Amino acid sequence: MADAALDALYQEVILDHNRRPRNFHPMEHATCSADGKNPNCGDQLTIWLRVEDEVVTDISFQGVGCAISKASASLMTQAIKGKTRGDATALYEKVHKLVTGENPALATDKELGALRALAGVSRFPMRVKCASLSWHAMKAALDGAAVHGAAVVSTEGPEDARSAS
Repeated sequence: MADAALDALYQEVILDHNRRPRNFHPMEHATCSADGKNPNCGDQLTIWLRVEDEVVTDISFQGVGCAISKASASLMTQAIKGKTRGDATALYEKVHKLVTGENPALATDKELGALRALAGVSRFPMRVKCASLSWHAMKAALDGAAVHGAAVVSTEGPEDARSAS
């Protein structure tokens, strides 16, 4: 019964972030950005970051997509803001392992906070790309994508070395 209640709570977190996404706006004066596309689902988004002295001082996104994609991006912006570049990259790795099911123990990692709501995605392989798209775009932006002519991260296509999976 506790698992069902937890699943319901996590589902409500996802629905809330889909209905009222946080940090959902373009950003002026961003220092890096990247576009993300998931051709299978139709998700498309842009992530903007402002990084000062190796700290993400602001992050936002805008785009269209399914509930999982939009909620994941919203949760990500809240989790990444204020983190160092290294901490943001480490969190990217943890979330990737969470949504792919590579490390099921992360579903109970209290340090992840609301991001634990994404744990259920691992049960639906077609939704993993939806949940991870914004994270891959954020990582591409941190890895050096310029604001103008931003990198495009895709969930499909061998031609893109940063293909989201």
